[in-house]
Amino acid sequence: MTEQAKQPRVINKSGTTKMTDAVAATKQTKDIAGRNIEGRNRRRDRVKADVAPKEFDEIAINIDRVSRTVKGGRRMRFKALVAIGNHKNKVGIGVAKGMDVTSAVQKATNKAKKNMIEFAIDGETICHEVETKVTGANVLMKPAAPGTGIIAGGVVRSIIGLTGVKNLISKSLGSANKVNIAYAVIKGLSQQVPRSEWNRKPAAKAAKKETK
Repeated sequence: MTEQAKQPRVINKSGTTKMTDAVAATKQTKDIAGRNIEGRNRRRDRVKADVAPKEFDEIAINIDRVSRTVKGGRRMRFKALVAIGNHKNKVGIGVAKGMDVTSAVQKATNKAKKNMIEFAIDGETICHEVETKVTGANVLMKPAAPGTGIIAGGVVRSIIGLTGVKNLISKSLGSANKVNIAYAVIKGLSQQVPRSEWNRKPAAKAAKKETK
């Protein structure tokens, strides 16, 4: 007699015979359609395959509800201000309107990607002091020593937080309009000149005067 025949038969509570360990090891679990379940985990998950690490992080700085008076009454829409950046030296902002919040944010994100700028950075701070004005908003930004952190208001902090700048001193001197402040910050970052190019323009002008 074989070893399997010598093993006692175990009856379950339902009255069926309990299979031995040797038989259970050879069994395959199947679903209601008769397909093997074991191989499902080996398949490529289409949802997970599409999820890749994002190159840019995005943040919705402000969402307003705006209305427009038309012939039939008031037309309600949403206005979104979105900023994106790669935590290095690329950043952009976008403003768009939509019938709902999701569409407004998506449109603003697409605009921000199209209007991205690349600015000069000195270590973990900006290269030099800059003051920019967009309509009524006036923003002053100064470089800071390591360990200072970002000393700025809500809009400026949100935008700078998406860049590689870790130390900055900023002050909003004009209007509190968030859209204008955001554009002023982007304008100030785009005006940054690296230290290596600070003395080039005066030298070029002096050379022109000598030639004359």
